[in-house]
Amino acid sequence: MDTEKHTMTALFEQLGLPADDASIDSFIAKHSPLPAEVALQDAPFWGESQSTFLEEGLEEDSDWAEIIDELDARMRH
Repeated sequence: MDTEKHTMTALFEQLGLPADDASIDSFIAKHSPLPAEVALQDAPFWGESQSTFLEEGLEEDSDWAEIIDELDARMRH
């Protein structure tokens, strides 16, 4: 089991997206605010594998869940 505390940078790398701070901030700004009725993993800007990764991370309460929740919160503002 992977017990490393995941970071936002690691999450963006896992999603295959540019993972430097400026790119992360730009992505969040471009796609925010995410409407309350849209689950993060169902947002239209994710590819299928990205959406699946996010959904499984949350459903399985994996070690990624905390940072996925943080991304979700940042996307809502």
